[in-house]
Amino acid sequence: MRLPARRLLPVTAVAAASALLTGCFAGAESTADAAGGKRIRVAMMQPPRSGLSPLSDDAFKLSRWSTAETLVKLDADGDAQPALATTWQQSGRTWTFEIRDGVTFHDGTKLDADAVVRSLTEAATASPKPRILDGVELTAKAAGNKVTVTTATEDPLVPQRLSSPQLSILAAKAYRGRAVDPVGAGTGPFELTKVGGTASATLDRYDAYWGGKAKAPGIDVKFVPDGTARAAALRSGEADIVEAIPVSQAAVLDQDLITEVPMPRTNTLYLNTGKGAFKDASLRAAAREAIDAEAIVKGVYEGRADVAEGLLGPALPWAAELRKPVTRGAEAGRPNGAAITIGTYTDRSEMPEVAATLQQQLQKAGFKVKLDVREYTNIESDALAGRFDAFVLSRATVLDSGDPAAYLYSDFASGGTFNLSQFTDKGVDEALKKASDTEVGDARRAAVIAAEGAVLAADAAVPMLHERVIQGDAAGVVDAAHDPRERALVTVDTHVK
Repeated sequence: MRLPARRLLPVTAVAAASALLTGCFAGAESTADAAGGKRIRVAMMQPPRSGLSPLSDDAFKLSRWSTAETLVKLDADGDAQPALATTWQQSGRTWTFEIRDGVTFHDGTKLDADAVVRSLTEAATASPKPRILDGVELTAKAAGNKVTVTTATEDPLVPQRLSSPQLSILAAKAYRGRAVDPVGAGTGPFELTKVGGTASATLDRYDAYWGGKAKAPGIDVKFVPDGTARAAALRSGEADIVEAIPVSQAAVLDQDLITEVPMPRTNTLYLNTGKGAFKDASLRAAAREAIDAEAIVKGVYEGRADVAEGLLGPALPWAAELRKPVTRGAEAGRPNGAAITIGTYTDRSEMPEVAATLQQQLQKAGFKVKLDVREYTNIESDALAGRFDAFVLSRATVLDSGDPAAYLYSDFASGGTFNLSQFTDKGVDEALKKASDTEVGDARRAAVIAAEGAVLAADAAVPMLHERVIQGDAAGVVDAAHDPRERALVTVDTHVK
């Protein structure tokens, strides 16, 4: 099978994208506040998966729109900084956080210690738990304007965990139904006022924001899974900010309108170790040896990515400095026509092409390969249930806490909630526990790399490349965030001239 050649975006695609987006953005450009500020039109890649519940990955949308906030935020180095909490200190298993005074939720109610405890307790007792709390038993109690957070074992990463958008603090009204509803319940500079299912969202400026008045009067969001349509929206002027510009379109856009940032995101082939062909370690080794990641980087990503040496990439420079050669336990066997099904999704336009390239490479090595490609919302449950022999995923490695230990635990621990490889290994579990328990600093980084090596030694996953985020900002956009962790997009300072 030959991959299609790259082409310039045709005029018909631009027209189609314009028609697709006009319903959401119509009239938005002319809407201005007294100072002439324009609403910001944003085209986002993935529709909400769980009704914008902060207990799911949808939380990162709430964070990128600056509508829901957390007790702590992270700086560029991943260190914890004040947000809704102003100070904190540790005493054994307990951390005490002082809650910021003068903050109100979008419904006018006051932020206090009880509100913080309610949100944290909802997250800690949810089923399933937010990914950031994998393996963590957490309780919260109010004491005046302070909140004590206690974990079952001493946890050096509590502040970093509390920076996860999945632990956003919302008003009481958000928790009145069966699902958590963030509409009108955040504390950020923009209030979520309307959600149009999986098609759109509307946010208006919250003038009582504790951190100062936002420069833009509001945000109009359209969810556009098709990457070509998102790129067309930037070219046609239908959107002001476009996230996740496909590599295939980046080269044909005005380069002054795109920003490319190396990010902690790895394109990985997860191999199902629980059943099927890849339960055999020798066939996992054969698959690993058959994969030519450099060809994928050059052919699919047009050089706009970095070939992977491990699960953690150049966004974490210390990883390469600490990494040692991996000693694997199995030699490559002969596939002899072993039949495998590889799953992936269409939401990131590169994924089907990566899967098609892998199909060619693995068939050349002797596997018989079938592809199953769908939208992510329609394939995630099957992937988590282990219904594929392998799954191609673009995975953020420090998305939750700014620390890769949480990602490694979630994806490769026996009890991890995102264990696509159906992987169970006592030695890896021990290595992951050590990494999670070690204090922040050089020793923790060394333990993280040791855990990475243990995963790679078992060929539970084959890291192929590290991605770069490509974001489009129209010429009039000022101070849009370019965040490699994908937590910030529109901030209090973002506006359109």
